[in-house]
Amino acid sequence: MTRATLTDDRLEALAPNVRAIAEDAGRVIMDIYARGFTVSEKADATPVTDADHAAEALIVPRLQALTPDIPVISEEAAALGRLPRRDGLTFWAVDPLDGTREFIARSGEFSVNIGLIRDGIPVLGVVHGPALGVSFFTTGTGRAERARAGDAGIPIASRAVPGAGLTVIGSRSHGSSCKVAAFLADKTVAERRIMGSALKFGFLADGSANLYPRFGPTSEWDTAAGHAVVRAAGGRVIAVEGGELAYGKPDYLNGGFIAWGRAP
Repeated sequence: MTRATLTDDRLEALAPNVRAIAEDAGRVIMDIYARGFTVSEKADATPVTDADHAAEALIVPRLQALTPDIPVISEEAAALGRLPRRDGLTFWAVDPLDGTREFIARSGEFSVNIGLIRDGIPVLGVVHGPALGVSFFTTGTGRAERARAGDAGIPIASRAVPGAGLTVIGSRSHGSSCKVAAFLADKTVAERRIMGSALKFGFLADGSANLYPRFGPTSEWDTAAGHAVVRAAGGRVIAVEGGELAYGKPDYLNGGFIAWGRAP
């Protein structure tokens, strides 16, 4: 797969289909959320539920049918060592249920993440929060929208830091609070918000927050969809070592990153 075969026009045509896939997966997740689920532990000691597997079982074949020329890298298959052959840096990165701990805790702060990487860069993404009834998604190159309860999307854009200071959004389920505190020490912070899953990227993209610092490790399927939405809304996701967070690493593991709505 080359950039020439995954054109901007093709991305725009794919976008509504990918949103529909994410929202259909969300309905599967919410059905299991309502009726109850079992929890098990993966080899890395992280939890997984029936809903993770059911959502992945819907998403992966739908993406394969939609784009048979693009490999799908999905979290639960990867956990079992079932990675498709990938030639180059163009692929789907899927987290069928991001925020499994939040799902188990019934906080509602979990999401379906589907991101498309072109030449190592996230260019299409959907972050769908089924329990909150909200979706953040790209509609084409440089355009992002938010929709609630399945309605038509409205355009969104990240915002510059207001005079009162930053609204900082962070994780409920992950640590590194000392590193975050050190990073924020020389900055004016007006408000701190805590939220689970990749929904944080959506609230950067729509201007509800300005900054999301993350110093713990993540995987590419955790960030790809949200990164695409933030980029389309005018923001950036910067690796702690510098430069835009990149994709297609052999182990699909990210280091820390700083996500900005609009960098000052």
